[in-house]
Amino acid sequence: MTALRGADIFCRSLAAAGLRRVFALSGNHIMPLYDAAIEARLSLTHVRYEGAAVHMADAWARLTGEPGIVWLTGGPGHANGVGALYTALAAESPLVMVSGHAPLNELGRGAFQEMRQADIAAPLCKASWTVACAEDMGADIAKACRISRAGRPGPVHLSLPADLLDAKPENGESLIAAAADFRAAEQTLDDKACAALLEQLRGAARPLFLLGPVMSQAPVTALVKSLAAASGVPALVMESPRGVNDPSLGAFAGVLARADLILLIGKQPDFTLKFARTPAVAADCRFVVIDPDAEVLQRSLANIGAERVALSAQADTAAAVRKLAAAFAAKPASRQWFDTVMAAVSYRPAAWQDIDSDREGARPVHPAELGRAVQAVLSAAPEAVFVADGGEIGQWAQACISAPARVINGVGGSIGSGIPFALAARMAHPGATVIAVMGDGSAGFHLMEFDTAVREGVPMVVVVGNDTCWNAEYQIQLRSYGKERAHGLELQATRYDQVAAALGGHGELVTRAAELKRALERALASGKPACVNVMIQRIAAPTVTMPV
Repeated sequence: MTALRGADIFCRSLAAAGLRRVFALSGNHIMPLYDAAIEARLSLTHVRYEGAAVHMADAWARLTGEPGIVWLTGGPGHANGVGALYTALAAESPLVMVSGHAPLNELGRGAFQEMRQADIAAPLCKASWTVACAEDMGADIAKACRISRAGRPGPVHLSLPADLLDAKPENGESLIAAAADFRAAEQTLDDKACAALLEQLRGAARPLFLLGPVMSQAPVTALVKSLAAASGVPALVMESPRGVNDPSLGAFAGVLARADLILLIGKQPDFTLKFARTPAVAADCRFVVIDPDAEVLQRSLANIGAERVALSAQADTAAAVRKLAAAFAAKPASRQWFDTVMAAVSYRPAAWQDIDSDREGARPVHPAELGRAVQAVLSAAPEAVFVADGGEIGQWAQACISAPARVINGVGGSIGSGIPFALAARMAHPGATVIAVMGDGSAGFHLMEFDTAVREGVPMVVVVGNDTCWNAEYQIQLRSYGKERAHGLELQATRYDQVAAALGGHGELVTRAAELKRALERALASGKPACVNVMIQRIAAPTVTMPV
């Protein structure tokens, strides 16, 4: 029997856990992994830029619930992938970024692409380390996956020295990790804390459950509805950097200020909640805080003020939500507050439905018209995934479009991940209609991944709202300095549709709202990765407030 290399142990451990999808970009240091992947029957999606691979693994994790796996080479390959970890960290997305590494026996001697990789990745990860010996390859990838899913989910980094990948330890078969080694222990809410929380709710007239970003992920979103249905208390997920002004939450800010009890389950009272201070939150509002992380829990209490916290406890977010949903014996008799909150969250100005840019002299398309057209397509699909990316256009899209599953740029507020997100979404849900909406600035980050989508045979539709501008920053300049000092943010009226077509995909140019429906239909019917390039008006993101 041929002795197993460290690379074989690593790959077969992934296969044993059922983690066969790998997003990767090749390089010298990880060639043994590519070779070992053949016998392990791992499926590699080979991308055009390392950051795109991390974004794809991020979306895969959010949509499937399993850790996304990334392979990158060492040195500059590793460095190129690190930046994308921040988006996953803020979104509480479990992934493991694996980087090749200079050989251990050459460190300190000027090895090729020698770099302190674990130290570089550490601030953007839950854990980051370099495998110390070939015997640890299986145990370490299992440990990395456990950490990525435990407590507050997030990314983990592993560096694999090239000499260890080629090393052949004794009894290699016995070093392959088992599926059970990859499973994270769950920290549930204890019975005493659960009972105390229910007691707090009995004395509240206007309570709100606010849940952390992990509860937006496809495998657990049904729990949010279960909690609201069982308790009769509105349960909302906050996953946007716009926080209380998140357009997808409608006029939420108005009802938040009226709440008398806010139950934070895995949701940090950070900048997105205005640090739980007035006027965003009523001065006499009480809080219940449940968080999986002891350090974050203490910081949350400090942000709120201990005198305003009625109860705090440590538990995993999804586990706490699941236990609470099962704990309610009866719902409150009155639904008035529940209905008030949900009406505010679902509220959108009626005027949005009347916007007709063609009637107004064939002006560029209004973002609300773009949203209406995309929503019509997604609503007609048996299965749909919506991806949002970008600044102002991303906010319009989130305000106007919904789907059974969605992936957005998240609390981190980065842009540029939309194309990789859409590609991974279609791979995670092969039968779904996947539409990504992003700005022209965002599209430029990973436009070459259309080549990846074509090679992989992954049809998805990317709608680019093209206002020839970095519009989020332009709007800041207008507000802060005035139009005469707005500069440095212009882009060309680039034909992104033609770029996609040149890479083997399908392209559509839309200059009037009346063209949108047919353009989207042709893009879907093409069966190819498609780009619908829509010339839109350069306007600010919506701020939704209900009329008094």
